[in-house]
Amino acid sequence: MSGGERATAPHVLALVGSLREHSYTRLATAHALSGAEAAGATTELLDLREYDLPPLNPDQDEQGDSAAVIERVDNADAVILGSPMYHGSYSGVLKNALDYCGFDEFEGKTVGLLAVSGGSFPVTTLEHLRSVCRALNAWVLPHQAAVPKAHSAFENGAFVDDDMADRVATLGERVVRYADIESDPPTFESNQNEGAGD
Repeated sequence: MSGGERATAPHVLALVGSLREHSYTRLATAHALSGAEAAGATTELLDLREYDLPPLNPDQDEQGDSAAVIERVDNADAVILGSPMYHGSYSGVLKNALDYCGFDEFEGKTVGLLAVSGGSFPVTTLEHLRSVCRALNAWVLPHQAAVPKAHSAFENGAFVDDDMADRVATLGERVVRYADIESDPPTFESNQNEGAGD
């Protein structure tokens, strides 16, 4: 840990990469935030349905609500990224939101990953998100959470399986525990990530 004891509770922000009205990803991400709250954090769910984020145009400094999204990510002490699995990866909605951000918002920040799938275990979704976060020099938790077969994982908005519920809640707890971890040295990937610096 760096800087001794934190004077205030860490603030955890979760980004939900789903635009569905009845989103299993949103349910799972909210459960992860409950774990963060139980660990003493203040929490906030950034629902991308509520923001106007056109496809990123690097020739423009600001588009739609991009400044508001960037500010909320920047002000968080730790971030949880929740995404459905689309075509073996994470959602374009979340990718676009991350494209608006860069090293200023993510470098040295603790990030927890959550993936939700209608089918099998969403391994590649988690791997691809991890690669993006590493390129931004974020500190990505080794612990990650996945919800396969999401249509049968919930009942009345709550997890059916206690072990899965515990794993997702643990993700929230861990982002709080490691919110103040010392930054790693820059990675090779970050030095090659020209897009974030443009």
